[in-house]
Amino acid sequence: MSFQLVAGHPALDLVNTLDFRFRETGAEELLKTYDDLLRFSEQSMLLVPKQTRELRRREGERTLLRAKELREALADIFYGRNPTGASQRTLERYFKEARLRQKIDWKQAPRLAWAWPAEQDPELPLWTLAMSAADLMTSETVDGVRTCDNPECRWLFLDTSKNHSRRWCDMKVCGNRMKARRFKAQRKA
Repeated sequence: MSFQLVAGHPALDLVNTLDFRFRETGAEELLKTYDDLLRFSEQSMLLVPKQTRELRRREGERTLLRAKELREALADIFYGRNPTGASQRTLERYFKEARLRQKIDWKQAPRLAWAWPAEQDPELPLWTLAMSAADLMTSETVDGVRTCDNPECRWLFLDTSKNHSRRWCDMKVCGNRMKARRFKAQRKA
């Protein structure tokens, strides 16, 4: 299964892995297994295939549960349902934990980079997602986070359009659906 990554940022795509979050008949979980989390992380370019292959040999159920906890804290913040309290503490805990796992890579001195020395730790996808979310939330880019106008979808995305007027997570999917509904309603009227 391939994930539909339309948000423009891995942290937002992570939130979108609970599909139809606001649908009356219930949401659809897209991260059902640790392997799903690994595929999502690789597809989001947070892990490389070699890391994914190695991590598939590890037990990752706990990591999957923790990634979902991170996802829901991000959702609470971005959807504005609980912008204080527990969600903030959860995000801060994951951001700090991930940062503590990173080390400085001195191989390219004087240009340094953050590296993950524990590449075989099953928590690696969680740490990369947490740092990705922290990078987004501490940048000006976060001001461009929007919610899809399709009331059944409401996926998050980064509006990078010139005049910041993007309305749909994906024009081919939600945009076309909503335009077709509007057209059909106008024809009935």
